[in-house]
Amino acid sequence: MARYTKAKCRLCRREGEKLFIKGDRCFTDKCSYERRPYAPGIAGRMRKKMSDYAIQLREKQKVRRMYGVLEGQFRSYFKRADGMKGVTGANLLMLLETRLDNTVYRLGFANSRDQARQLVRHGIFTKNGRRVNVPSMQVKPGDVIEVREESRKIPVITEAQEVIARRGCPEWLEADGANFKGEVKAMPTREDIQFPINEQLIVELYSK
Repeated sequence: MARYTKAKCRLCRREGEKLFIKGDRCFTDKCSYERRPYAPGIAGRMRKKMSDYAIQLREKQKVRRMYGVLEGQFRSYFKRADGMKGVTGANLLMLLETRLDNTVYRLGFANSRDQARQLVRHGIFTKNGRRVNVPSMQVKPGDVIEVREESRKIPVITEAQEVIARRGCPEWLEADGANFKGEVKAMPTREDIQFPINEQLIVELYSK
C-alpha cells in the first residue's frame, strides 16, 4: 500500500501551519514548524502570489495530509459527501472524523493519527466486542471502541492517555481511560472540528 515515507514535518511547513501530524511533539519546542515556519526548499522563504486554484489545492492538501489519506481515498470521501443530505463540506469532514483511526486518536489511545493507524492495523482494538484492523472503518453512534485486554500494557497507549488529559476529548465521544474504552455518543458536527479548515475551498476545487 502506498504511503508517505519522508519527513512529516515538511508537510506542515509546506502548508504554512501546524497539522499536528506528530502528536504531542507539535506542542513542544522540538516542532520543526516553530523553528522554520516557511516552506521547505531553496525558494521556501520567497513570497509568492497564489492563484485561486492554488489556494483551493493547498486547502485540500492540508486536510488530506492532516487525516493521512491518499488522493484516491480523499476523492472517494468527497463523492460520498456530495451524495449525502446536507452541506457537502461539512459531510466530508464528518466522514474523515468518523474514521476508526481518527476516533482512536481522539479518544486518547494514540498520540497521533499515524500512530493510531498503526495500532489499528495490528488488531489492538475491538469495536462492539469484535476485533478490528481496518483504519478506514467508519464508526457510528453507539459504537464502543476498546483496547484488547492483552494490549493494555503497551507503553504508547499509556503515554497517549496522559496526553488526552491535557488535550481533552471532543463532545461527540466519551472516553473511559480507566477501562481502556470509549463510546461514540453522536456524529460529529462542524463545530466539533476546531482546526482551521475552509472546506468550501475543497468543494470549489472538486466542483470544477
